[in-house]
Amino acid sequence: MNGNNHVLHTDGTHLVGTMPQLLLALPFVLALFVYLIAAVVSSRRHKAWPLYRTVCWIFGILFAIIAVAGPVAERAHADFAAHMLGHLFLGMLAPLLMALAAPMTLLLRTLSVPRARGVSKLLRSRPSQLLTNPAVASFLNIGGLWLLYTTDLYALMNKSVLVHLLVHFHVFLAGYLFTVSMIYIDPNPHRTPFLYRAIVFVIALAGHGILSKYIYANPPDGVPAEQGRLGGMLMYYGGDVIDIVIIFILCLQWFRATRPRTRPVISQ
Repeated sequence: MNGNNHVLHTDGTHLVGTMPQLLLALPFVLALFVYLIAAVVSSRRHKAWPLYRTVCWIFGILFAIIAVAGPVAERAHADFAAHMLGHLFLGMLAPLLMALAAPMTLLLRTLSVPRARGVSKLLRSRPSQLLTNPAVASFLNIGGLWLLYTTDLYALMNKSVLVHLLVHFHVFLAGYLFTVSMIYIDPNPHRTPFLYRAIVFVIALAGHGILSKYIYANPPDGVPAEQGRLGGMLMYYGGDVIDIVIIFILCLQWFRATRPRTRPVISQ
């Protein structure tokens, strides 16, 4: 062991220690405090901000921090199943909970009118339109996972602190973009049709499922076969549970958007 910055395996592989964990956890801690402050300010200026959205944000931040700091993060470098659990928390569960918290709506309610207009202009920009397109978001999310687990990137991530940080930030951001591109909780000026989102989502599900089966049969280099099988099963079944929630929300929004509106009965 060399201080608190990293731990050295007997084979020379660097296991990420205290400092990288702090660097990964700090943005989420800051996001938690900013959201809570915004909720208080917004509730004073407007009607009370829904408590369930604040709870979703708190739990989303909690699962993200569990994935990048603490016992799960420490075990992830020697236990592939722990790594995969962290992937599910960071790339799927935390983004879903945080999307349900409607952070952009809260931000627009809290900011002054000129600054809110600036944020709205950013949301209407071409880069925003590109990144929130379901096909692009799916490519960044699922394609990034294929790159991580079918190349040397996974092994490199466990040796390089910089790569470790970049991979984890990508997993979260890509997972969040994927989630908000499928279900619209916050305002989205670049909405796409429900059918398009459903088709892309099914393709993404297939890509995620095929990858989990590939990992089950062909674990990344350095991962024992038994751990690879356990990690693949966790990715497959755990991912399905979270995807079912997204499917339910997407179908519910689709139903509400397309159901016929009842006309009021006019008394004779």
